Amino acid sequence: MSPVIEEHARARLITDGPLTRPVPVDLRYDATEDPRTVHITLPGGTDWAFGRDLLERGLRTPIERGAVRVWPCGRTQLIVELHSTDGVEVFQFEIRTLIRFLARTRAQAPATATPSDGTPEKRPSRTRTTADPTATAARPERGAPAARG
Repeated sequence: MSPVIEEHARARLITDGPLTRPVPVDLRYDATEDPRTVHITLPGGTDWAFGRDLLERGLRTPIERGAVRVWPCGRTQLIVELHSTDGVEVFQFEIRTLIRFLARTRAQAPATATPSDGTPEKRPSRTRTTADPTATAARPERGAPAARG
């Protein structure tokens, strides 16, 4: 089995307008790169990397680490809020999609990949993965705060 797990998913971009919009996202996990880290790649090529435990904990209770906030929204949705110098992006995911992805990562992760191994927790980071520096992820207009769910 390959150490890289990639799953294409759909999330809903939450804005301060009356409508949300579905957007494609990629969920990625590479146990050889860092067994504690997951990646969410947004439209436009922006990649967010953060601790897998942040998503796992966020399924049950609100949690914040650095520029990333995660919380359950009812029994079937999860909200992921990403802060950057460009603004705030808020995405709503189906919990079952993330549970399935996280289960696959746990099955692939080495036994030493738990946060209790004495290593510091993964800090969230944001990178641009496209060659086009002008490409941007869909987000609320600058200065317009995103609605919280």
